Amino acid sequence: MKKRLLTLILSAAMVFSLAACSGSSDSASGNASEAEAAAEETPDTVTIQSRNAEGEITDVEVPYDPQRIAILDMACLDILDNLGVGDRVVGSASTSLDYLQDYVTNEETVNLGTIKEADMEAVMECEPDIIFIGGRLSSSYDALSEIAPVVYLATDSEAGVVESVRTNASTIASIFGLEDQVDSLMADFDSRIAALSEFAEGKTAIVGMCTSGSFNVLGNDGRCSIIGKEIGFENIGVDANIDTATHGNEASFEFIVEKNPDYIFVMDRDAAIGTDGAQLAQDIMENELVMGTDAYKNGNVVYLAHPAVWYTAEGGVTALDLMLQDLESELL
Repeated sequence: MKKRLLTLILSAAMVFSLAACSGSSDSASGNASEAEAAAEETPDTVTIQSRNAEGEITDVEVPYDPQRIAILDMACLDILDNLGVGDRVVGSASTSLDYLQDYVTNEETVNLGTIKEADMEAVMECEPDIIFIGGRLSSSYDALSEIAPVVYLATDSEAGVVESVRTNASTIASIFGLEDQVDSLMADFDSRIAALSEFAEGKTAIVGMCTSGSFNVLGNDGRCSIIGKEIGFENIGVDANIDTATHGNEASFEFIVEKNPDYIFVMDRDAAIGTDGAQLAQDIMENELVMGTDAYKNGNVVYLAHPAVWYTAEGGVTALDLMLQDLESELL
């Protein structure tokens, strides 16, 4: 009887052991299959919409989740920083922007020149997987493409600055599989624009920049266009058909007196690019003629506090925040 009981116990143990081994094998097999499926789902490349050397939007194939990034555009670096992949930047153009200084002062980050003139040899030596540029380097697009795939993004004045930031952030996020972060990055911009728009309703403005001792008016087709296009000040400084996208059109101070806007918005280009010995925008604008306008008398001449952001980095997430702060601090 004891012998028979022992046999039954041993048999049961063997069955249990075999079942356990089978379960372990099935589990291991399942884990391996899941890993293989995940590997198959992760692409080697992804196709995005970017611009070509002529500035035309086109499909560009770039590596998915690149590990080595070369930066020649501050708006793109701003977005990459906000997405949390800035530690992959191996080379960067120089910049004076405070919020991006950690990249240009990092000894391990190669200096790639400027956003207007790339050091091609340095770009090549840092062996990037991907290169980001802005419009100032469009003429170098083909040469840079010989080194690595180039992503060339820009602000679309028709879509507006906010939508351009949203679109460009989404494009960059898709390269890294971080699309789910974009909504949180853009969360409060629409409401801030709405508050400024409410203030701007029914008010006229001249928007311009001081450069080389003169004042150039800007329209709604380029720099500072957010003031007229999205926030809604009636920009009376230029005709809608005149191209002011690059550096605006020089205007006389008599012209400002003639238009007599409710507000004058001033961006100091010389301060933005660090021109040695340049006359300050405030010294240029506060002359007898301008001081006779309603805008000046009512304290409505607004000097944009972060000119380097407006001039060199429009299109970034932090840049957009600072641009809106410049307006909110003066208007709301």
